[in-house]
Amino acid sequence: MKPLVLSLLLLTFGASSAPAGDLIRKACLKAARPAATAQLCRCIQQVADKRLKRKDQKLAASFFKDPHKAQEIRQSDNSNHEAFWTRYKAFGAAAEESCASKDS
Repeated sequence: MKPLVLSLLLLTFGASSAPAGDLIRKACLKAARPAATAQLCRCIQQVADKRLKRKDQKLAASFFKDPHKAQEIRQSDNSNHEAFWTRYKAFGAAAEESCASKDS
């Protein structure tokens, strides 16, 4: 299960802020990956609403459409990208823990 959620997060996709809508859930479902069930995508979105600001969610959601972008951000020397990646990794770990039972 762990690699499944982590791979979904890496292909998607601090302080909490107001919910950002369904940016990650919609991107997750639109990616049409076999393991991306409505329940799992909804769970990941709920964790994102607690862990990521709207701006971070927007960037993370863009990874579903352009997985290479995640790699570029991860390897970037830009301090904003580095800070985002730290938040994103924490989000991924929290989503993995919270959504482990939602992948089937």
